[in-house]
Amino acid sequence: MNIRKFFSSIARRMLYNRLVYKIYEKILWYQIKDGRKPDHIGVILDGNRRWAGEHLLSRWMGHKYGADKVEELLDWCLGLDVKTITLYAFSTENFERPSNEVNEIFNLIDERLKKFLSDERVHKNRVQTKVIGRINLLPKSTQDLVRLVEEKTKGYDKHYLNVAVAYGGRAEIIDATKKIAEKVKAGELNVEEINEKTVEENLYTSHLPNSDPDLIIRTSGEERLSGFLLWQSAYSELYFMDVYWPEFRRIDLWRAIRTYQKRERRYGA
Repeated sequence: MNIRKFFSSIARRMLYNRLVYKIYEKILWYQIKDGRKPDHIGVILDGNRRWAGEHLLSRWMGHKYGADKVEELLDWCLGLDVKTITLYAFSTENFERPSNEVNEIFNLIDERLKKFLSDERVHKNRVQTKVIGRINLLPKSTQDLVRLVEEKTKGYDKHYLNVAVAYGGRAEIIDATKKIAEKVKAGELNVEEINEKTVEENLYTSHLPNSDPDLIIRTSGEERLSGFLLWQSAYSELYFMDVYWPEFRRIDLWRAIRTYQKRERRYGA
């Protein structure tokens, strides 16, 4: 086979794959478009580093492509009119990674937060944007940008975007417990009055109209929550997929929603 025929064969195969993808995408959309959509989707963004390693790229490039994929996810969810998205981007345990990688991640977070300040999608769709976690552990530049983004979008109530950074589910419950203990100590709350609502009002997600995700998606093939929204996920539908986060496609989101629609939610009843 000469070079011309070789590249012609590749081009035909790529065209065929795109055609198959478009057909499958239409079939999926037909299957989910009239079904119940999750009001709140949580996503554990896993597999950036492994994806980069398999493509002989630096870890930073894995995180960069992962951040680009978040931009696409926001568009897809807005297109479905999903009210709330919560993304698990950086855990408290991730601080144990090499310092140069952690610094690169926070530089990338700073870059995306700056972009959000003037992102037309955020303001046009009235997306209240909040970073949840132990914000005091973040670099000062990141903390300043977090405050700016939250201040600029705090009046929005059509959609909610939460990015979990320096986050841990156990840490969240501990912090909520401390807040409740302080209120008891100050005489603002009686111990007998403490109930589930009290706890929920002191979690990082207390600003949300629906803090409990209907659907949690995790990429990369791992099948665990890794501390993500431990309190809030009690009745969440879980969907694990063997796809690294930078490779996540719209059809992957739609397949997760199709599975969600097929499950019967009884909430323990």
